[in-house]
Amino acid sequence: MTDNATSSPLEKALARADANLDGSLERFFDLLRIKSISTDPAYKDDCEAAARWLAGQLAELGFDASVRPTGGQPMVLAHEKSAAGTHVLFYGHYDVQPVDPLGEWNSDPFEPKLAPAENGDTHIVARGASDDKGQLLTFVEACRAWREANGALPLPVSILLEGEEEAGSRNLGPFLDATQDELKADVVLVCDTDMWDDQTPAITLMMRGLCGVEIEIEAASRDLHSGVYGGAARNPLQVMATILAGLRDTDGRILLEGFYEGVEELPSQIKELWERLPFDEEAFLNKVGLSVPAGETGRSVLEQIWARPTFEINGITGGYGGEGFKTVIPARASAKVSFRLVGQQDPVRICETFRAYVEARLPADCALRFTVHSSSRATTVSTQNPYLAPTLEALTQEWETEAALSGGGGSIPVINEFKNRLGMDALLVGFARFDNRVHSPNEKYDLSSYRKGIRSWIRILAALS
Repeated sequence: MTDNATSSPLEKALARADANLDGSLERFFDLLRIKSISTDPAYKDDCEAAARWLAGQLAELGFDASVRPTGGQPMVLAHEKSAAGTHVLFYGHYDVQPVDPLGEWNSDPFEPKLAPAENGDTHIVARGASDDKGQLLTFVEACRAWREANGALPLPVSILLEGEEEAGSRNLGPFLDATQDELKADVVLVCDTDMWDDQTPAITLMMRGLCGVEIEIEAASRDLHSGVYGGAARNPLQVMATILAGLRDTDGRILLEGFYEGVEELPSQIKELWERLPFDEEAFLNKVGLSVPAGETGRSVLEQIWARPTFEINGITGGYGGEGFKTVIPARASAKVSFRLVGQQDPVRICETFRAYVEARLPADCALRFTVHSSSRATTVSTQNPYLAPTLEALTQEWETEAALSGGGGSIPVINEFKNRLGMDALLVGFARFDNRVHSPNEKYDLSSYRKGIRSWIRILAALS
């Protein structure tokens, strides 16, 4: 055991983090119990409660922390700049997805529990455990350990915690514009991504963009008896199914006009790097009960999920879906769909083209309502970022395996916002696992991810200082 009197500041902070783990888990559970669902107005007070809780925690750690109002859910902004050196801005989000379908949860989604895992780890199960409350708290708890062990942080730190990431970040851009002088830092650190595998940490170099749209097709003035009107009345559910089914061919390509404009082939050096990574395509799909890749023919699974654009139907509603049977022709049908974008694809143009596609196929007696919920471009992190190498080395030291450079299939719009509005590059470091069931029932975060995530940030702060 190292003598604490002669330990380095890094060793002291790491030891303090381990000693703090039980208390850290209690704080994690307290945050998980707050129902901060940003997409549902019924939970507005809960979102504000989560923001106040986080600001209070940061204030206890010596941060100048405040809850900042926006046109929607509040932001949490905090600064601790007593040290000199590289100024880092950490970003995370405290809002979570809705819990539906509630019946598929094995326990109350807002009463976190510890569940033993088959591999000997422990799962922390609750909505938001992985996305993003556990991830953001790894950084906050790293700051706690540094301060308690050494009296101060090793470099200037600012923290921005958003409350609308799961709702499209509508108020983020205006907030960044209004606070750009206050937020200016040398590098942005983001913890909302995955590890390469259970034992290999990763820095994500690319994230896909997003175009999220809701369409509603209305026909008759009311629901109709299918025996009386069937055959003569237009069925909006059938119209919806026909329109959406025409958007992909049997080879997995999206058939929207001009969709692939701006899509670039994967650079050879990145493709070679990914081919060397120990990725089992069959096992990746088997974990979720699948076996056949459904993306573009001739593309590897990694390309399909990281480097190629997609079209997905996220939900269709209409008619009767309750118990039993009801022979009805619905008056309206709605669908929520999303496009994941790569390269230079323009989400605004794709949304406009998609609307034109739907309108051109809308039969007589049908009306359309078209709503764009989210729109963001793809993100690429430069390999020339001067903070990349020391961060990779810090991760490698903590996990005792070489950290990977990976891609990500999801979308984090704030990365482009930081770059375009504030001129700041970001590093995407996350400790989630692929099986964390993010956005699904029984979401979990591994205890090992939480503990070693805290320790990883401690090492990163030391490396960047």
